[in-house]
Amino acid sequence: MASPLILAIDQGTSSTKALLVDGEGRVVSRASAPLAETQPRPGWVEQDPEELWQSVRRAVAACVTPDQARRVAGVGISNQRESLVLWERRTGKPLGPLLSWQDQRTVGRCRELAAEAELVRSVSGMPLDPMFSALKARWLLDTYGRSEVCLGTVDSWLLSRFGGEHVIEAGNASRTQLLGVETARWDPGLLELFGVPDEVLPRVVSSFGPFPAVRDLAPLPDGVPVLAVLGDSHAAMFAHAGWRPGVVKATYGTGSSVMAVGGGRSAGLCRSIAWDLGDGPVPAVEGNIRATGRTITWLSELLGVPAETLLAEAEGTDAGGVTFVPAFGGLGAPWWEPDATPVITGFSLGTRRAQLAAAALEAVAFQVEDVVTAVEEAAGQVRVLMADGGLTRSARLMRLQADLSGRTVARSGEHDLSALGAADAAGLAAGFWTTEELERRPRPVEEFRPAADDSYRRARHATWRAAVRRARPCEESQAAREESHAAREESRARPDEERSST
Repeated sequence: MASPLILAIDQGTSSTKALLVDGEGRVVSRASAPLAETQPRPGWVEQDPEELWQSVRRAVAACVTPDQARRVAGVGISNQRESLVLWERRTGKPLGPLLSWQDQRTVGRCRELAAEAELVRSVSGMPLDPMFSALKARWLLDTYGRSEVCLGTVDSWLLSRFGGEHVIEAGNASRTQLLGVETARWDPGLLELFGVPDEVLPRVVSSFGPFPAVRDLAPLPDGVPVLAVLGDSHAAMFAHAGWRPGVVKATYGTGSSVMAVGGGRSAGLCRSIAWDLGDGPVPAVEGNIRATGRTITWLSELLGVPAETLLAEAEGTDAGGVTFVPAFGGLGAPWWEPDATPVITGFSLGTRRAQLAAAALEAVAFQVEDVVTAVEEAAGQVRVLMADGGLTRSARLMRLQADLSGRTVARSGEHDLSALGAADAAGLAAGFWTTEELERRPRPVEEFRPAADDSYRRARHATWRAAVRRARPCEESQAAREESHAAREESRARPDEERSST
């Protein structure tokens, strides 16, 4: 009799991926379906909830044959986080667009609530920022109505397509900024502050559910169980066996997540729930970067060349003194500055496309290193950085990351690590393997060791920090005030006649 299979669905920002995994954890087949996003106004980023659901159906249909479908013992799901959907409870019809985690339309409301920022952080574990779901929830409810509606993250939306109770997985719930990170329950004070009634919210369940069984996901027969759900960054961490002490991972996707299991605190990091395997929530610290892979695709779109061409050109050159701070929609961790603006410095008439591409790659490495430093302060020494995600295919980026960090970077041999983590969790729930067996499972990696010295790192980081100061209005204003003050003091120190002749 043919062995059973696990189907993993990774619903991401730009595509949905499907992976079919056998009882040994080997990938049998894979497929993907693209997903578009729109920017109807500056700072607004939306997706179509129905198109998202159809991208899941297309990816599954392309990945699984009818014969294989009969062998699927269960499904694991990983998903983009913080993005939010509002739908009609009775019909399941979406009432508006999905508001992406990248969306910045609520930045004004953030300013209005600035006095509550410390309270929000202490209860939710998250800084007050438009990236998280709470402010999006208020906007959707105010815009489309509050009567007989359901509000949910992408995991909730997908599970609602299967029918059954309105639920959300604990790790995804912890990223909404409506959950008490210590209690793992919707917090009444946060719900009141953000204007979100608890009756529109899903019930919080563990990463193993219970979840509604599959329905209308051909060629899978209706009734196949959903065994595990994880946020995409959490799933990638799970695939690294990230419950082991000292493991820190960086996922290089549209944005980036740097995450470690642990309950430490840092001003620049979020506290959230990594997962709950049925024996209680596991805490995590994390830093989120808004634009890493998106930096490369933006440059690709601007210059009218494929992203692969830019990555190839960057491989053989340096940035030529160009520094790029891609603060599209502000800066995330560790700065959390929604009003920051993109900055490119050090360019000239001699700057060429390859140097801009190299500067964009350097921006990714600098941003990740800023967060890794904060994670190290919160969770202990980072000796090896586990790297995954599509952008890790650039060997140039991995070498840069090692040199700028002074740490070994271990690049995963599996690019679809979020999907693989969802499969690992689902297989664990099904009894296919144990956590000890997952720890021993061979995980092919390629190591990149630092070749640069400390003086190189100090000089490069000084240049980067100077560019970041220009991108951050508060720091730029402070720097201007300090410069003006210094000029006044110098003027006062001159003789009267020298001042009058200047």
